[in-house]
Amino acid sequence: MALAAARIWTKLRSFISFLPFFFLLFILGIIKGALIGLIAAAIIFFGNSAVIIGLWTAHVVWTYYCVARTNRFGLVFKVVVLPCLSVPLLLWPIVGIIGTLLGGIGYGFFAPLLATFQAVAKGANVSNKVYNCFIDGCWSTIERSCIVVQDVTDFCFHSYFSYMDELRENLAPHEKPLDIRLSLLPCCLLVIMVGVPFDMALITSIAIWKSPYMLLKGWKRLLEDLIGRKGPFLETECVPFAGIAILLWPLAVIVALLAAIICSLFLSLYSGVVVHQEDSVKMGFAYIVSVVSLFDEYVNDLLYLREGSCLPRPIYRRNTSQAVERENLGGGDIDLQNRRDGLQNLKHALQQSRNMKWRIQQYRPVQVWDWLFKSCEVNGRILLRDGLIGVKEVEECILKGNCKKLCIKLPAWSLLQCLLTSAKSNSDGLVISDDVVLTRMNGPKDKVFEWFIGPLLIMKEQLKNLELEETEETCLKELVMRCKNELPEEWDSTGFPSDDTVRRAQLQAIIRRLQGIVASMSRIPTFRRRFRNLIKILYIEALQAGASASRIGGTEIPKPREKGSIQRRDTVDEPSNIC
Repeated sequence: MALAAARIWTKLRSFISFLPFFFLLFILGIIKGALIGLIAAAIIFFGNSAVIIGLWTAHVVWTYYCVARTNRFGLVFKVVVLPCLSVPLLLWPIVGIIGTLLGGIGYGFFAPLLATFQAVAKGANVSNKVYNCFIDGCWSTIERSCIVVQDVTDFCFHSYFSYMDELRENLAPHEKPLDIRLSLLPCCLLVIMVGVPFDMALITSIAIWKSPYMLLKGWKRLLEDLIGRKGPFLETECVPFAGIAILLWPLAVIVALLAAIICSLFLSLYSGVVVHQEDSVKMGFAYIVSVVSLFDEYVNDLLYLREGSCLPRPIYRRNTSQAVERENLGGGDIDLQNRRDGLQNLKHALQQSRNMKWRIQQYRPVQVWDWLFKSCEVNGRILLRDGLIGVKEVEECILKGNCKKLCIKLPAWSLLQCLLTSAKSNSDGLVISDDVVLTRMNGPKDKVFEWFIGPLLIMKEQLKNLELEETEETCLKELVMRCKNELPEEWDSTGFPSDDTVRRAQLQAIIRRLQGIVASMSRIPTFRRRFRNLIKILYIEALQAGASASRIGGTEIPKPREKGSIQRRDTVDEPSNIC
């Protein structure tokens, strides 16, 4: 008891002694934020606004052109969508410029402020810490503001047009164009007219009713962390900010309430989609009632209230109604309820066990992103050494911006190398390094990364089941870089060890899927910037290696503009005997 009291007194004394330093650092951070924030906000605002306004006409023209020419949409759907496109296209510059202004002000002010407090932990002595408090967050904030403008430019100039070009691609033979049946439009409009006021009223009422619980639950958890020195109160310099979080928690509750009201509109509009998909007005009205129950259950789970919802939840999908009815017949409802109770109790236990998250090393999206580019850098050197990438290709990517092929092939090769290593290791996830394995448990919880990691885990299991030989793996890595991998017959003259056409088709499908995943990754704004930096590093190292080999071995290395210093043994069109 005495030891616990001594610890509490020590922490309290440390906290009280830190308060004067906190106020001094807070004032310094505000001054830095006011000065640097103006410059950073101006860079972000004027830079992004110029990009948005400058490309707006091209976006409008190309969007209408791609939607009109695509065969993924039917005629009726195009007639409905084309007039509606004017609304988002007109709102885009307004929303983009306002968001840029608010984001620039927020980042420009808070980045130097937070860097001032982070500088306390830096430096070996007091003088270095004082220097860091004044300097940190100044130039770095300005640099990152320029990077923000660069990433927005990449998204508007490259990623957006890439999405539109993908829309114009031909449909697969088994796919059907998306279209609207005119006979169902009156029914859809009727359900929407009923659903919008009904769902918005009920969902808003539930959000208002549960907002006091959210306020009290949040305060309870923050106060528990304050007493136990956990979470945001773990570090002494973070305690004042966590205290501000307690004071500003009501503002977070208000924002959550407004978000629920806005989401209720889109949830109710989806009732028209349900009517069209199920070809039933009854299912549309059932969705209107069910979505309120689903929202209530989600809020209960979020606030750790009782499981489920007392509101009715009629079935609004035909393919699920029969399965549920079969389970409810013949006493199956008891087993179903037991399974639900078990799953709910397990979910509740995992959510309540807050220490569980600290036992598992949780990797953040930026760590996985860093690993990908580090892997591309290492494998890029290998591919340059083996002649699978030529210096001329790298030079074209840097000087002419022609990176469409290289930015797909190189990451796909790196991911394939990871999948092959993971398959041979019999691990449950992806082997990133000798001591790091990325699984569903420790992977990023970001939805974007889950879309990418989930298919990779499936492809890893597929490669594991294929049990590739060493010669097949070696040849497969070369085929990723050299061939289009569209038809099994494409590998006939490549020397691939297996003649099994089914096996070849499976491997080619994995390669195409990998390239599709990389193509989606390449549209993320930071990808293009980081890949350009990676290519610059490889280009410089390739030139240095060529110059060193020329001086040591006495062999003349041709200049990159005339001919690649590391020649490719074949081209994509002539892949003969590459294995």
